[in-house]
Amino acid sequence: MLKKLLSSSLIISALLVSGQVMADRSLLNVSYDVTREFYKEYNAAFAKYWKAKTGEVVTINQSHGGSSKQARAVADGLEADVITMNQANDIDILFERGTLIPKDWQKRLPNTSSPTSSITVFLVRKGNPKHIKDWDDLVKPDIAPIIANPKTSGNGRYSYLSAWNYVIKNGGDEAKAREFVGKLFKHVPVLDTGGRSATTTFAQRGIGDVLLTFENEVYLIKKELGNDQFDVVYPSSSILAENPVSIIDKFVDKHKTRALAQAYLEYLYSEEGQEIAARHYLRPSLASVASKHKADFKDIKLTTVSEGFGGWAKAQKVHFADGGIFDQIYTK
Repeated sequence: MLKKLLSSSLIISALLVSGQVMADRSLLNVSYDVTREFYKEYNAAFAKYWKAKTGEVVTINQSHGGSSKQARAVADGLEADVITMNQANDIDILFERGTLIPKDWQKRLPNTSSPTSSITVFLVRKGNPKHIKDWDDLVKPDIAPIIANPKTSGNGRYSYLSAWNYVIKNGGDEAKAREFVGKLFKHVPVLDTGGRSATTTFAQRGIGDVLLTFENEVYLIKKELGNDQFDVVYPSSSILAENPVSIIDKFVDKHKTRALAQAYLEYLYSEEGQEIAARHYLRPSLASVASKHKADFKDIKLTTVSEGFGGWAKAQKVHFADGGIFDQIYTK
C-alpha cells in the first residue's frame, strides 16, 4: 500500500512539474496600438516554426495600447518577456527606470534592433472631398485632423514630428515650425490616447476630415471597412518610424524564457517573418523581401528622428516631456 501511495505521489509530482513546464512555455509581448493583426498572424507562424524545431507548444500572449503607456506599464512591473515598439525612446526607459535591459540593447539585433518600419500618411473620406494633398492643407480653417496624443502615443509623436520636419525642410525655422504645429493641433477635435482609438474616432465615429496614422494602419482600415469609404494620401515627406524590439532581460531570466524570447524576436528578421510584415504593410528591412514588395510602398522623402531631431532622447526632452513644446503649444 505504501509503495502504491509513493508511486502515486511521484506520478502526481511528475505531472505537476510537467504541467509547470508546459505553463512556462509562453511569452508576453507588450506592443503598441496598431500591431494587433500583424502579431496575430506572426505569432501563429512562430508557434508553428517553434513546434517543428523543438517539439514544444508555445503560447504568445499580447498586450496592446498607446506605446508610451505600454512602456511605462512594463517599467512599473508588467512582466513582459519582449517589448515591440514604434520608437526606441519607449524601450530606453526600461534601462533608465529600472535597469530591466542593458543600455546598449539596440546592438543585439540587426538594423539597430528594428526589423520593420512605417511612415505617417493621411487617410481621407472617399473622393477626398476636402482636397487634402499635403501638410499645408491640414491647417486650413475647415479641416479637422484626427491625431493620437503625442504624450501617450508613438503614432501621435511621429505625426507631430513629421509636421514639424515638413516646415523645416521647406525653409522654415523653429518659430515657423512651432506656429504650424500649434495650428495643426488647435484643429484636432479629439486627442485619443493611442493610434487604434484615433482610428475608431475617425473611421467608425465619423469624426474629422483626415486621420494621421501609420501606413500599415490605413491599409488595414481600408481592408476591414471597404475601399469605397476611404482614400490614402501620401504627403510629400514624413518621418521614418522605426519599429524596435527587445527582450526584457530581468523578466526572461525570471521566467526562464530567454532562449524562446530571443528566437521569437530573431524570427521577425526571417524570410517568413518579413513576408508577414509586408502583407500587413509594415516596411520590411530584409533586402530580398523589400525588393519583392517595392511596388507596395510608395517612395517619399523620409527623415529619421536622428537626422531631424538629434535622436529620440533629445526629441523627447524638447518636445514631449512635461513642460516641453507640445505642452506649451497645446495648453496655449
